[in-house]
Amino acid sequence: MKQGRDKIYCVIDANLNRAKEGLRVCEDTARFILINKRLFKKIRRLRHAITEATLSQNLDPAKVLKFRKSGDDLGRKPHRLEKNRKNVSDVFLANFQRVKEALRVLEEFSKLINLRLSDKFKKLRFRLYSLEKEIINPI
Repeated sequence: MKQGRDKIYCVIDANLNRAKEGLRVCEDTARFILINKRLFKKIRRLRHAITEATLSQNLDPAKVLKFRKSGDDLGRKPHRLEKNRKNVSDVFLANFQRVKEALRVLEEFSKLINLRLSDKFKKLRFRLYSLEKEIINPI
């Protein structure tokens, strides 16, 4: 199965957005609800690290954006599970899971364009796993 780079960049764009948006939800939970400065800063650093990883490997944001196809995205309608949130913990954990999944997709698809970038996404994913273990109890 041979796909053009434009489709690969489309996948990367969607998952960069997904990862950073999910981290922003977690960051705001730590900031405004848990009022946990340490956790807030760790999550913020991780969110910024995603951007830094792409810039350090010359993944031009304008080039990625050029291939965005949000109007045609088959997954843009919410799934019923996305509507099932009962409390802050559910919101936080769902977004944490979203970030883990997005980082895995970024790791795999970036192998097709830049192996060093793929390695950076893998390291970020494992940082997220460690952070998850550290914070899962206080929520």
